[in-house]
Amino acid sequence: MILKIVMTLMALVFIILAIAAFTKRKYTIVREIIVNKPKQKVFDYISHFKNQPEYSKWLLLDPNTKIDFSGTDGEPGFTLLFDSKNKKSGKGEQEIKKVIQGERVEYELRFLEPFQFVANGYTSTEATTENQTRVKWVYNSGMKYPMNILLLFMDMEKIIGTDAEETLRSMKKQIETKY
Repeated sequence: MILKIVMTLMALVFIILAIAAFTKRKYTIVREIIVNKPKQKVFDYISHFKNQPEYSKWLLLDPNTKIDFSGTDGEPGFTLLFDSKNKKSGKGEQEIKKVIQGERVEYELRFLEPFQFVANGYTSTEATTENQTRVKWVYNSGMKYPMNILLLFMDMEKIIGTDAEETLRSMKKQIETKY
């Protein structure tokens, strides 16, 4: 009887590991919004990470989030550090990796708590008219094997995408009302 239970559990573990081997490990979330301001004004705002506490859904979740900065804002190496008791915000840092002036800011997001993982992405600006700018937010992440099996049950498009949409709407409001 015990041997049957052990064999069944081993078979179940093998099946789960086999499924995980063929499950995607990476995902990309993309969101866009039109901001009614000239491209350079929009780029100047989004390329400075010190502005993120004004609009980032994740940084605004916990009013007690500790936020610190390191480096020269708007330049590669600048890092926004955050520490929150809210598990959705957690603890981590976001570093500017590359800036293509007036076009794109690439970043790396390193989560330290409650889970450790690294994501990367970029925010870009594109003039649609003289006074309208398309802001594109791209987030790339994933899960290592065998944890990637969780991606079969988690809708990352909805989980992260919904918060990203709220962040973009808040960013748009900040830019359009302040600048």
